Amino acid sequence: MAKKDSENFGLHVLLGVSGGVAVFKAVDLASKLTAAGICVDTVMTENACKFVLPKSFEAVTGRPVYTSMWENPAGVRIEHICLADSADIVVVAPATANIIGKAANGICDDLLSTTLCACWQKKVLFAPAMNEKMWQNPAVQWNVKTLIEMGFEIIGPEKGRLACGTEGIGRMSEVSDIIGRIEKMAKK
Repeated sequence: MAKKDSENFGLHVLLGVSGGVAVFKAVDLASKLTAAGICVDTVMTENACKFVLPKSFEAVTGRPVYTSMWENPAGVRIEHICLADSADIVVVAPATANIIGKAANGICDDLLSTTLCACWQKKVLFAPAMNEKMWQNPAVQWNVKTLIEMGFEIIGPEKGRLACGTEGIGRMSEVSDIIGRIEKMAKK
């Protein structure tokens, strides 16, 4: 994406960040989207905040970061609905087995899962990241299939070195590939 590309101006991405080692890639994704002239709002789970502080996303996007159903940094009346309504595209990166399962089954127990429940008519992209054994679990595969049947898109995961030190499928897709998919989704 070129900086301040006229096609990107006015595009609003809601970035959902769940708790996995690949959170550092999500900061890079937010930075690159913002540099391209895209408005990025970020919703982080409690576990994501244990890997990277919300201030990292605030610094690269220039926007408040949402972390709780019970805090309201922007003074929004019904935060999860307003976040869902304002987004053109929703990207969940990294998408852990936990958030994939919640989204596939309508579980709403934190701000991100509640917001995703309100986004079922939006363009939504999940970028899974987890251990290969978790990715291959039949329950996770069932949940991924359910998300696809709901009309959501999945990118990855990729094969490579995993956080546990083994090689396998489970790495979050590269930021450039996620941006490429967002560009395609924006044109639909």
